Amino acid sequence: MQPVSLHSLSELERASLQELALYQLQEKLLVGDLSLAKVGPRGSKSIRQKLESFSKEKKDCSPQTFGIPLCQVIANDRANRQLQETVKSSRRLCVEVEKTVTNFRAQMQKRSPLGRGCLLVPYEVFPEEPLSPDFPDHNSSWSQRRGAMSVDCITELSGNSSKLLEALQLSHPHELDPRRNLGKKKMLSLNPITWQVPRIVDRCCKHIETYGLQTVGIFRVGSSKKRVQQLREEFDHGLDVFLDEHQSVHDVAALLKEFLRDMPDSLIPRELYAAFLSTASMEGPQQLAVLQLLLFLLPPCHSDTLYRLLQFLSKVARHADNSWGPNGQEIPGNKMTVSNLATVFGPNILQKERPGEKDAGAMNFEDSTAIILVVQRLIEHYQTLFTVSPETQHDILRRLFQTDPDVIDYLLRRKFNAVLQTESENSTEEHTPILMPDQTLESNSLSELYSNISFLNLNIGI
Repeated sequence: MQPVSLHSLSELERASLQELALYQLQEKLLVGDLSLAKVGPRGSKSIRQKLESFSKEKKDCSPQTFGIPLCQVIANDRANRQLQETVKSSRRLCVEVEKTVTNFRAQMQKRSPLGRGCLLVPYEVFPEEPLSPDFPDHNSSWSQRRGAMSVDCITELSGNSSKLLEALQLSHPHELDPRRNLGKKKMLSLNPITWQVPRIVDRCCKHIETYGLQTVGIFRVGSSKKRVQQLREEFDHGLDVFLDEHQSVHDVAALLKEFLRDMPDSLIPRELYAAFLSTASMEGPQQLAVLQLLLFLLPPCHSDTLYRLLQFLSKVARHADNSWGPNGQEIPGNKMTVSNLATVFGPNILQKERPGEKDAGAMNFEDSTAIILVVQRLIEHYQTLFTVSPETQHDILRRLFQTDPDVIDYLLRRKFNAVLQTESENSTEEHTPILMPDQTLESNSLSELYSNISFLNLNIGI
């Protein structure tokens, strides 16, 4: 196996990785008070319930963006995007219908013997069918429907076919029909979870990456409160906000900081606040190893958003110093080093108290220093921290072999095909031919790997 990105793992693998990371952290006595299965004091939730609650969406979706849980922001973005696509589709349909009617009238006027002033159309010309298409009854069998099979009819298939389609779908876990899950254990997807980054975070990052990397003092220079408030209201009303070169980089930077600051659940959950700060006293590989295990505990929406933010901050930091252009001209740097960025974003990423709570803005010097050091390490090593090593992948498969042995073959084939695709792309870039292995070689490689996992499962228990 080869190192892979955390986001390329399937939902089932990420759930197993979360359990594995917590087990290893408990062995290091870093999160001894946390347990995925432990029930906390009366009236409180266990760490599993708290982490899973970050990924649960409410039924009522409004266009709101600020001041609500991150998973709800993503759900609102998805609902708003679907609504916009529906409106666009309806408009295209109306234009097509209008064009068809216009062409039909023009043809009938040419054929009418009475000329353009009077149009007599025989009754037989008009079909008996309605103008709008018939939508099939949801109770009808999927085999009687025309065209491609929809995801809604997955429950009408036989058991084996239903499991196959469910395994192959690239769905968000909460897009499934809740009626299917009543009285059933939640089925985790065998494919990667859809990328979960709020629209406002991605657009702000892209805007600054395009127009503001050479802006001196970005995130430190003041912005226009009026313009920032206007942008905030536009996002909160579900408008398709387009950030272009006419928007001030400082306004967009302030908008991004406000979004992170106002999140009721911080980007790094407060239950992990003390554990993350404890890594500030560590050094070298030990510090990175513990930080990686803590990041593996994050819910997918928090993990994906944090990765996008760290990727963006790393790019900003690479433009901190002055540089020279191709014609010898000096290009000023933005002066925002990794340390400066960690100072600005640290309190927004790692929060001990909720916004608005008593002493939420108060922080002692030791915590402030530790937060800056931890966030600085996250920015500097984000690529390594969000990469899953081959050893960890083997541990995940070994755990799944104990709980879900029937999915191992599918996961191994997917990983094997991903390696072949990567080698093929690299060979194409180097303009050298690659000999694709035959079916026997592929089968032997999979069988060997499968046998190794079985051997590890029998000899090493977790």
